[in-house]
Amino acid sequence: MGSIGAPELIVIALIALLLFGAGRIADIGKGLGQGIKNFKQGLKEASDEDDDKSSDKPAKAEKG
Repeated sequence: MGSIGAPELIVIALIALLLFGAGRIADIGKGLGQGIKNFKQGLKEASDEDDDKSSDKPAKAEKG
C-alpha cells in the first residue's frame, strides 16, 4: 500500500470519463492549461516590474 500505479490511474481516468464525458474533460484540460499560462505570465510580469523598480532607484551616496 503506497504508490499509485498505471492500473489505478486508468481506473481513475475511466471514472472521470464516465462522470464528465469526453467534451467536458477536454474543456477542463483547456481551462487548466490557460490557467497555468496566465499564472506564469503573471509571475513574469511581476518579476519584470520588480526589476524596473530596483533599476529606477538611485544609488545612495556614501557619507564620509
